Amino acid sequence: MSVSESEAALLPALQGQPIERVQRDGVEYVVLGTAHVSRSSMEAVEAVLAHEHFDAVAVELCDSRAHSMRDPEAFKQMDLFKVIRQGKAGMVAASLVLSTFQKRLADQSGIEPGAEMRAAMDGADQRGVPLWLIDREVGTTLKRAWRSVGFWQRFGLLGGLLASVFEREDIEQAEIEKLKQGDLLESAFSEFASESKPLYESLIGERDAYMAARLREEAAWSGGGTEGRRVLVVIGAGHLKGLCTLLREQQGDPARTVADLSSAPPKPRWPKWLAAGLVLLVFAAIAWAFHRNPALGTQALLAWVLFTGGFAALGALAAGAHPLSIIAAFIAAPIKPFRPGIPAGGISATAEAWVRRPRVVDFDSLRDDIAHWSGWWKNRVARTLLNFFLVSVGTIVGEYSAGIHIFRSII
Repeated sequence: MSVSESEAALLPALQGQPIERVQRDGVEYVVLGTAHVSRSSMEAVEAVLAHEHFDAVAVELCDSRAHSMRDPEAFKQMDLFKVIRQGKAGMVAASLVLSTFQKRLADQSGIEPGAEMRAAMDGADQRGVPLWLIDREVGTTLKRAWRSVGFWQRFGLLGGLLASVFEREDIEQAEIEKLKQGDLLESAFSEFASESKPLYESLIGERDAYMAARLREEAAWSGGGTEGRRVLVVIGAGHLKGLCTLLREQQGDPARTVADLSSAPPKPRWPKWLAAGLVLLVFAAIAWAFHRNPALGTQALLAWVLFTGGFAALGALAAGAHPLSIIAAFIAAPIKPFRPGIPAGGISATAEAWVRRPRVVDFDSLRDDIAHWSGWWKNRVARTLLNFFLVSVGTIVGEYSAGIHIFRSII
């Protein structure tokens, strides 16, 4: 038996909670806006499920986030070699940083972020109704957000994200209240999301459209007709208005919308062309130096090896890498142009993970360790990721330094 909106408003757990009801294609969607760090939101979810009947429950989660929520220890099964080989070190590091931000919120507020989503999932299981995971994969959202902003803005994003991890002071109550009405991803990038329309669109607008399409898609797949069916939709309050508007007005094939918003935008080509052009110019300069004087050419080639290998090795050294990882960085960096797609950072990090295999204790303490500067060097998983980044940066610095030195030497 269901209760009306007026009756629902009288339930103590639902007072003050934003609820909208949307009719679309014969389906009634009861959309409950929740706060990610609020006990009242968890209680509201439980109250709605207890007093109304639903044929399905939809939550603002993707497969990976739902899996990690059901099994918080799942990240301990991470294959570090596979992460490095597939070029996912950046996404893994960003996810770990976000989880650390979540932990700070949980420690301060006493509520684990996402408790209301867990209550919705448990409620669906207990009642034997389908659970719909309607949010876009967090990795795709981060990629689209990253590529939506300019080159210099990315440094600000990195700085702001890292600052949220290493900040030792309590998060201001105003910020927590803002999160209660917003979105976890938006909050982590709050300063930039409010100032950058492309970033806001990637973090919020696109996900509103994606979730609306996923709801329509799931309803169409459910079979047996949709007339009279009821779905509880549990989302962050920051998505409530946008999702409900799109759920009423969105047109077109929902599967096409989902596919379009699930694809990562192509990487801009100019950085690759710039890097390739630099390397071609440098090697043309080396060839010209050999043409003029074999000894001058030898010096130019040696400069390339020493600058690229030296800065890459310096990056590994700064990451506290094992001597073999430092040697791997020194060897891999100079020959990078001859093996495109395999960064020196990946080779050095793979060597580091092989020589110093992460232990169970490293995975156990990973989230706590990366909240402190020293933890990135103490924890073997974090240090391997740090090695990847610093060697990659060192290689780039070495290439430009080598080019400048070689051009000066032959002029």
